[in-house]
Amino acid sequence: MTNQQRRQAQMAYITDKNIIEEQKICRQKLQKLNFADRSDFDTISEMIKDLFGKSENAFVNPPFYCDYGKNIEVGKNFFANYNCTILDVAKVIIGDNCFMAPNVSIYTAGHPIHPVTRNSFYEYGKQIIIGHNVWLGGNTVICPGVHIGNNVVIGAGSVVTKNIPDWSFAAGNPCRVIKKITDDDKTKLFHNEEIDEEAWCNIVNKMDFSHEEN
Repeated sequence: MTNQQRRQAQMAYITDKNIIEEQKICRQKLQKLNFADRSDFDTISEMIKDLFGKSENAFVNPPFYCDYGKNIEVGKNFFANYNCTILDVAKVIIGDNCFMAPNVSIYTAGHPIHPVTRNSFYEYGKQIIIGHNVWLGGNTVICPGVHIGNNVVIGAGSVVTKNIPDWSFAAGNPCRVIKKITDDDKTKLFHNEEIDEEAWCNIVNKMDFSHEEN
């Protein structure tokens, strides 16, 4: 097997000249993205569409960093704020309506823990899957192999090392479920502060809550 095939199969692989050539293509795209006019939203959107393996109406606030781009698949209405890093050695699959606050890091890449093995330059990537309607708070880190369910909020500064189930608010290092998200949370804005009546009427009139069945 080639190292590219081994990488895609989530096996141990070495970054050889062929893999470096793939990374060069991505870095050329990132160079253009990260030095683009930050007010030219249309151009940035087109660059993101070209960079990612799959996207629909995605937007990223530069700077943004990744290894390949083509291994990132996002659903509808994806948004990542400033300084997002996605090490997409393996696939990163993200559902619809997912938001990322500044400094979110998603790492599929890893190295063996024993120094003898690690110093051989073998590494690996393990797929990360994030469901629909997920919000990752600022400075969140997602570790290799993690699956995050639908309708999840991850609190700022969390380090997610294990799977998080649907309809959860989770936080901490290591990240753990704090509470289930329920209908009682629909009208909440910040902690126990209620959304004002005008805004809530607009939400009810404009938003489709059918996605809640995901």
